[in-house]
Amino acid sequence: MTASLRKIGSSDLEVFPLALGGNVFGWTADEKTSFAVLDAYTAAGGNFVDTADSYSAWIEGNKGGESETIIGKWLKTRGNRSEVVIATKVSQHPEYQGLTAANIKAAADASLRRLDTDYIDLYYTHFDKPEVPVEEIVGALDELVKAGKVRQIAASNISPERLRASLDFSDREGLARYVALQPHYNLVSRDTYEGPLQDLAAREGLAAVPYFALASGFLTGKYRPGTTVDSARAGSAAKHLDSERGQRVLTALDEIAGAHDAPVATVALAWLAAQPTVTAPIASARTVEQLPALLGVAELRLAQEEVDRLNQASA
Repeated sequence: MTASLRKIGSSDLEVFPLALGGNVFGWTADEKTSFAVLDAYTAAGGNFVDTADSYSAWIEGNKGGESETIIGKWLKTRGNRSEVVIATKVSQHPEYQGLTAANIKAAADASLRRLDTDYIDLYYTHFDKPEVPVEEIVGALDELVKAGKVRQIAASNISPERLRASLDFSDREGLARYVALQPHYNLVSRDTYEGPLQDLAAREGLAAVPYFALASGFLTGKYRPGTTVDSARAGSAAKHLDSERGQRVLTALDEIAGAHDAPVATVALAWLAAQPTVTAPIASARTVEQLPALLGVAELRLAQEEVDRLNQASA
């Protein structure tokens, strides 16, 4: 697959149009399966892996950092660190909670140890902490960039007001500046990004890298009335079946997928990829078999009338 790479905002990072989500590594995918998924993704031209220091602290017996550790082992055994853009996040690890300057620096060092690397390509604040001044957060991130530990910085789950204040501070002081946003955004959750946040990202040249791109699996089309799906995320995905919008979106996706002879998931990701500011949606695969439907976003271009049809169905 020879997909053209996309630039992340104003940065020098160039990425495949699908970010591989690392949330399943060490959770629903064990180390061996995770390695196989990573191998298949990179073999297809993928180069953008997204994780967080807290993945997967929510599992009994885990303490957080399991995903980073698996990715670090994989990078070491494959010897391909320079070929892969690694994104991780700070603020939610049980031992490194929050966004104080001291915590950001300590958490970054812990992530670097687990990833077994000396730099992080894209470092996100995972959840903004409004009680911490943006000056403290951006200042700490800037120090990591100056130290060569982080190449570019970004924010996830942040309000337009706090994002604006962060960018203004970076500009005023000549410090590292956010180049990307990671918002919750998909066909059944548009108001979580569209509006002031998306408008600000567009004005400031930030790239959006949406998470929950497939709405916990709902937008793969495998959740239908009367079906049972064996998945750790089945509950959160199935709730969309009960909404009129969910039904409308599935109908539109089915029609467009049929016209392209493509999986429903590919069409849902292609809609996201066609949205203003979006550089690469994030989607995870817990088996190699789930990957082709995700990778297809690199090839599928929706016609404007198909984008419009999905816009109407999901309104």
